[in-house]
Amino acid sequence: MKEQYNVLFLCTGNSARSIIAEAILNRAGRGRFKAFSAGSQPKGKINPRTLDLLRKFNYDVSTLRSKSWTEFAKPGAPDLDFVFTVCDNAAGESCPLWPGQPITAHWGIPDPVAASGTQAEIALAFKDAYRMLNRRIDLLLALPIEKLDRLVLTTRLKEIGRSEGATEKAQHVDV
Repeated sequence: MKEQYNVLFLCTGNSARSIIAEAILNRAGRGRFKAFSAGSQPKGKINPRTLDLLRKFNYDVSTLRSKSWTEFAKPGAPDLDFVFTVCDNAAGESCPLWPGQPITAHWGIPDPVAASGTQAEIALAFKDAYRMLNRRIDLLLALPIEKLDRLVLTTRLKEIGRSEGATEKAQHVDV
């Protein structure tokens, strides 16, 4: 049985969805999982609404930062067990070679940063993103990872990506 699984969440800007997923899994994984996030074209800063949302749910945001996925492809980077894309753009990009030959899956959900409307409607888009990612992470944590072979585990992780709120691409992509 592995002591800790390393998980990388990817999106293009690394300012909202991947950051939210990193925070959720680091808390919910209780040391069994170590989550990271990155972007193919990171914004360099976290969206302020992301930080506000996480603070409202009592997450420590002091160590979160927007960063490039190249940090995780360099020598000395953590060996990754899982890589999840949470935006459709990142799912379609050519990713670097990841240390550890991780299992990959696409967990695409709508981008809350792209939400428009009233302040309440935008806030709801961020809460929805949080809720959908939290649900996917709950499903991940419920998997008997040690008892599943790689093919079955890969299939289950892709099924999780197709759960409620999945983008059209997540419904059909086979990352």
